[in-house]
Amino acid sequence: MTTHIEGLIAAPLTALGPDGGTNLDMIPAQAAMLVRDGVKGAFICGTTGESLSLTTGERKAIAEAWVEAAPPGFAVIVHVGHNSIETSTQLAQHAEKIGAHAIGTMAPSFFKPDGIDSLADFCARVAAAAPTRPFYYYHIPSLTGVDFPMVDFLGAAAGRIPTLAGLKFTHEDLMDFERCRHVDGGRFDMLFGRDEILLCALALGARGAVGSTYNFAAPLYLKLIAAFDKGDMAEARRLQFLAMEAIAVMQHVRCSFFAAAKAIMRLRGLDLGPVRAPLRDISAAHHEELVRALDKIGFLAHCAV
Repeated sequence: MTTHIEGLIAAPLTALGPDGGTNLDMIPAQAAMLVRDGVKGAFICGTTGESLSLTTGERKAIAEAWVEAAPPGFAVIVHVGHNSIETSTQLAQHAEKIGAHAIGTMAPSFFKPDGIDSLADFCARVAAAAPTRPFYYYHIPSLTGVDFPMVDFLGAAAGRIPTLAGLKFTHEDLMDFERCRHVDGGRFDMLFGRDEILLCALALGARGAVGSTYNFAAPLYLKLIAAFDKGDMAEARRLQFLAMEAIAVMQHVRCSFFAAAKAIMRLRGLDLGPVRAPLRDISAAHHEELVRALDKIGFLAHCAV
């Protein structure tokens, strides 16, 4: 139902106002920045978008705003995952109704599927609620705790989900990733989801990727991809290591990773507000520490076109 996506797909942060409510007015500016940076689409209301901390009504309103803001050719993939299958199907129906490019879901993470078949059946019910939209399974075992081989999932799900487009593969298991790429002659779209090792996936043949740091550092990653395509591996490795170092800084700045990401977005001119509890916001002192550390390694110079 879909061609393979090439290039970068951002996982947008959800803009919140000072009162903690969603700030939909920021979405057109977010979309415009991504387009200027060369990003091909947005995987909205996922992990980076704090989806499971949002209400169903908030998620629907965010999806509507992104679809409305997206220019022609900019793919909006709506994450509809939820621990409640009924809520997931409602979100899927809504995404189809508003004209989203595709839908995706992670596994339920409280009561977890007990095997591949249970996971495939869960996804089949969600996908069936949006029968005209491509469906992506969002594999992120570090957060869901659901860690089955995806090569086995594709085998089980292909016969259950007519709209199965592929995977958002947010895991370090590159053997599983590569085996999935070869299932049924390369039929499935494999969107790689670990920004810090994108180069490894490119070496295995990945052409599309979804990531949180593409919100503000897409120019760096596009240079990395261009260097790889030209065979300039020294430059590609240099840029990948710079991204690794920046992500390490963000992970150790004594706030949530997403608060650090929002701090960088403010440096690029978009104030997306705080993060939602239980995530920890960044303090003024830690903001200064983050900026100094990122500037020291030369990362911030790459966060603009």
